[in-house]
Amino acid sequence: MEKVLQVDMEKCTGCRTCEAACSLRNTGRVHPARSRIKVIGYEERGKYHNYIPMVCQQCSTPLCMEACPTNAISRSPDTGAMLVDEKACVGCRVCNMVCPVGGVSIDPVTRVAFKCDLCGGDPECVKYCYNEALTYVAKDRLDVSLKRARSAKLSELFALMESLR
Repeated sequence: MEKVLQVDMEKCTGCRTCEAACSLRNTGRVHPARSRIKVIGYEERGKYHNYIPMVCQQCSTPLCMEACPTNAISRSPDTGAMLVDEKACVGCRVCNMVCPVGGVSIDPVTRVAFKCDLCGGDPECVKYCYNEALTYVAKDRLDVSLKRARSAKLSELFALMESLR
């Protein structure tokens, strides 16, 4: 059964514990710039803060994989996660540019692409998200109402970002 990382933006408090847990697991130290999940905060015209954990959505049609000129990105047959082969990656940033959700970053130390690999099927960020903004659920159990709320919130964010230009 394929599982996915589900993000509930309404529950995220912006504590960034997920970033710390992720970077510690993947690099051996707490280094949020090297986390595979990024918590983005925004303020709506001075009224309130909202937070969105941005992480690879393991797309069914992954633009990052299709755009990679060195074929450094492939899908794990075990978890369904998109994996980056660090030896094949040349750090060209094409995957980063085509990702519609900001799920691919360039490691500031190794200078190659990196993204969520679902921790081999046991996501560290989920274990430490005390508010349960992050959950790891069966793909067929994704909450439709949560998807609608997420879509509306993203639309609001994009409209806000557009108005600030």
